[in-house]
Amino acid sequence: MEWGQVHALLGENGAGKSTLMNVVYGLIRADSGEMQFDGAQVQVHSPQDAIGLGIGMVHQHFMLIPPLTVADNVILGQETARAAGVIDGRASRRTVNELSRRYGLQVDPDARVRDLSVGVQQRVEILKALYRGARLLILDEPTSVLTPQETEGLFQIVRGLTAEGSAVIFITHKLGEVMAIADRITVMRRGKVVASTTPAESSQADLARLMVGRPVLLRVEKGPAQPGRPLLQVDGLSVLDDRRQVAVDGLSLEVRAGEILGLAGVEGNGQVELVEAIAGLRPARSGRVMLCDHEVTAASPRRRLRAGLGHIPADRHRMGVILELPISDNLVLGDFDRPPFARGIVRLLAQVRDHAARLIKSFDVRAAGPQQLAGALSGGNQQKVVVARELSNGPRVLMAAQPTRGVDVGSIEFIHRQIVEQRDAGLAVLLVSSELDEVLSLADRVAVIYRGRIAAVLQAGEIDRDRIGLLMAGGQADQVPAASEGAL
Repeated sequence: MEWGQVHALLGENGAGKSTLMNVVYGLIRADSGEMQFDGAQVQVHSPQDAIGLGIGMVHQHFMLIPPLTVADNVILGQETARAAGVIDGRASRRTVNELSRRYGLQVDPDARVRDLSVGVQQRVEILKALYRGARLLILDEPTSVLTPQETEGLFQIVRGLTAEGSAVIFITHKLGEVMAIADRITVMRRGKVVASTTPAESSQADLARLMVGRPVLLRVEKGPAQPGRPLLQVDGLSVLDDRRQVAVDGLSLEVRAGEILGLAGVEGNGQVELVEAIAGLRPARSGRVMLCDHEVTAASPRRRLRAGLGHIPADRHRMGVILELPISDNLVLGDFDRPPFARGIVRLLAQVRDHAARLIKSFDVRAAGPQQLAGALSGGNQQKVVVARELSNGPRVLMAAQPTRGVDVGSIEFIHRQIVEQRDAGLAVLLVSSELDEVLSLADRVAVIYRGRIAAVLQAGEIDRDRIGLLMAGGQADQVPAASEGAL
């Protein structure tokens, strides 16, 4: 790659992208081969070596200390000291402010990291690398937890860095982002480089085929829905957020058997609180939740699961998988104490392993076997474990929150196909996604949420991007023009 260039490293989850860059950054020792940097052969045995060369890395899971301030996090390990070894906090804040202004990274140096949004925390990580003199910045899956607005802000920062002569390696599996930001693209598959190209020379379909090794459907194929009776009903639900403010405000919706209801909205408009309230993870202030004709407003999460609710959580690490347990145990988290996986207080481990082996094969989980720890899987394969568990439990209602966040294009195709097949078998699906393309592709109806309320529910013939976008921004239903000819 060249200075002043954004080089995208593209590949499926588990293709080896992050591993390769961890070698470049000195976190992993290479078994063979050599590395050249800025025209000279170099040896990188540790992150200190990489930093000394001017290589910085922002990891997918940030490495910040939440109780400390932005300035403290940025200078940690390279503090400026006054006489008698006292840290010069004023100089540190001044340096952070200067870097923030220079690169368009608006961050309050005195803010506590724990109080910042994910997008601003990422800026802090970038500031840390720049403070240490990074000329080559490696961004590992940088948009996997960002909103669309935060993603565009990151792109502006990246363009500013390359305009100053720095180089950026952008690790991703999102084809649209590659086409928007990259100057050059390297595609990896199963640990090997299979292509080097540019956005001008390749289409998204070309890149998807190179990543997966076969043609990939970038838009899910599905027939019209055949909706039945309502299986999930939310009536006048109000829910408070963590600051005791109203996040869901008298919201009502219903999801019918055999349909996918997409919930579209800018993140922070009550989606998280709504999903947690339906799942029983957050109490409702008022209103009620009906699941398969039974009220479950005050029921425990376990009772809701037993009543027919499947839940793919938005944060797989916090609520989806237990990283320290093997795949086999993660696949029976809700039923580990019930037949056929247990007899009384005795767990039947052979049945658990056999069940896991079947699901690993059916859901194409790339793993060494049922006993591999979930934490050793790539993000996309962890997500497949979550999807496999929830769908194999035979739910009648599936609540899928960000079901393909951080997942590569091949796995997205697979997960979408599984959801549509379950819909066709009579499952009621509530799809909550910050990816508008995903909602447009999958949903049979779309409910737009704004400030904790349903702004409008659009039927199949009314769904199009501009109409939904205006409603997401707070436009009134009677002010939004009718769907265009491109409606789904």
